[in-house]
Amino acid sequence: MHIGIDARIAHYARGGIRNYVLRLLERIPPLDPGNEYYVLYSRKARHPPVLGANVTSIPCWTPSHHRIERWALGVEIARLRLDLLHTVDFIPPAFGYGQSVITVHDLNFLYYPQFQTSESRRYYNDQIAWAVGRAAYILADSHATKLDLAELLHTPADKITVVHLAADAAFRPIPQAQAAQVARRYDLSPGYLLTVGTIEPRKNLPGLLQAYARLRATGTTEASLVVVGGKGWLYDEVFERVESLGLAQHVRFFHGVPDEDLPGLYNAASVLTTPSFYEGFGLPALEAMACGTPVVVADRASLPEVVGDAGLLVDSEDVVDIAHALTRVLTEQALRAQMRARGLQQAARFSWERAARETLAVYRQVLGR
Repeated sequence: MHIGIDARIAHYARGGIRNYVLRLLERIPPLDPGNEYYVLYSRKARHPPVLGANVTSIPCWTPSHHRIERWALGVEIARLRLDLLHTVDFIPPAFGYGQSVITVHDLNFLYYPQFQTSESRRYYNDQIAWAVGRAAYILADSHATKLDLAELLHTPADKITVVHLAADAAFRPIPQAQAAQVARRYDLSPGYLLTVGTIEPRKNLPGLLQAYARLRATGTTEASLVVVGGKGWLYDEVFERVESLGLAQHVRFFHGVPDEDLPGLYNAASVLTTPSFYEGFGLPALEAMACGTPVVVADRASLPEVVGDAGLLVDSEDVVDIAHALTRVLTEQALRAQMRARGLQQAARFSWERAARETLAVYRQVLGR
């Protein structure tokens, strides 16, 4: 069988989706040596993926999320005669291959259209129902996303399999001195509050900034709030809120942090907080728990599913609730120790090896093998 995996998004995006496709590419072909794999990658990438003996890398001109992507990519891949194509970011080509498997990471754009640019709304909202209907099978990052697919797009439950993401092995507890050394490279003192993710409206950074301002006003902390993530879209309010709250000297923004520095930054933080309005999975929370860092997350969508009983859950609409939970983590040593232990146990329940095997099982089911 000829199986394609569309990895073009790895060139255009950092974070969870990029990590997802790269980890699967490392693991699935070696588990399935009897089939041929074709990895679609962007011609703009500096280096093509170097994978196993049963993998061929296919450079593609068609960019991700382009308005004519469905048709242009279909033309490009028709010659490959793929029996199955796995589209890791929602929208498959309209033709040019056999069966379609898609991964739906979240349906944020349907729940909160105001959090998207008009261009993003046109791309996703106009095509998601078609993509779900076209797909022979759908992978969802969480049970929350599976429920969203059923409720918003009336997708049959037996057409969806939940495959959880995982934290890489690099995310683990490290000696304090080693973590402090990484922090110093960013001119940070250990013990800061941390949030990780693209700066976009659904991350609720304005709400977090208000909660952080309350912590400083009450003398709960003098530590910095560190934001690791690039500018996404509709982010002006975040920087306006920093200025209006008088936090310019206390909030640090870092874009383009190398992957190898992230474990150290998690380890040096006192708490990781993700008070988002919506998350399809919430990988930073899992990575933080794997490092032994306590997490405070929103009681919404997939986040309770990811953190289990290891984290504190907050109402993302309630600044006082967010501030209270952060205060508890910062001031209650027994709670911190309990959260650290539970977080490490919770993170160990997720693995990329299992994700790869579960994904391959879906390929085989679709191909009738």
